[in-house]
Parts: sequence; C-alpha cells; structure tokens
Amino acid sequence: MRKALGMIEAVGLTTAIAALDAASKAADITLVGYDKVIGVAKSVSVTIHIAGEVAAVNAAIEAGIEAGNKVGTIVSSKTIARPHEEIDFLINEFKSNLKEKKSKKEVNKISKKKEGSKEE
Repeated sequence: MRKALGMIEAVGLTTAIAALDAASKAADITLVGYDKVIGVAKSVSVTIHIAGEVAAVNAAIEAGIEAGNKVGTIVSSKTIARPHEEIDFLINEFKSNLKEKKSKKEVNKISKKKEGSKEE
C-alpha cells in the first residue's frame, strides 16, 4: 500500500458514525475496517480505519474529528502517510474482518426472515 492509513478513535458508536460520515463526505477515502474496544476512557470506543491518498486522508481525519467532537468525544486520531509494506498485512486483516462482519449480518437477516415466516 503506498496510500495513507488513517484512524479515528471515538467514544461510542454514534460518535464514530458521525466522524465517518463527515470523513467520507470530505474526501475520497475508503473504510477498510473498524474495531470496538471496551475500556477506553472508561467506555466503549470505536476506531475507524480509512485509506486513501495522503491529502485525502488528512482532510477526512480533520473533518471526522470536528464532526465527532460535536456529537461526543474523539479520543485520538492518526494518519500514517505511505505506511511500510508490512502494514499491508494489517490492512488486509481489517478488510477481511469487515467482510466477515458484513456476511454475519447478512446471515442473521436471512435467519430472522425465515423465523418470521415460520411464525406466520
């Protein structure tokens, strides 16, 4: 990856979603993953991971921080410009985790639909 990796750590899901929305609207970036961690700032934090060109990621991070702080608390943020090639492994893990989370949600939706049709 010769692009940049950006991270925004927010307290709470709502704050993270507001930050991601603003970041996505501010620049051409891609969500490559997210993590939920219990215990950051005595709460649940959500860290979003974005990728794109260095200037785009910087602009997106700034917009995300501003929007997130209007809703809740942004704990930290970081842009890594042109990360080392070894970081590609981590980025690919983020992407695969995101895909797994999406597929699990789809399976749950299908299961709920089947259960709903059985009850009728």
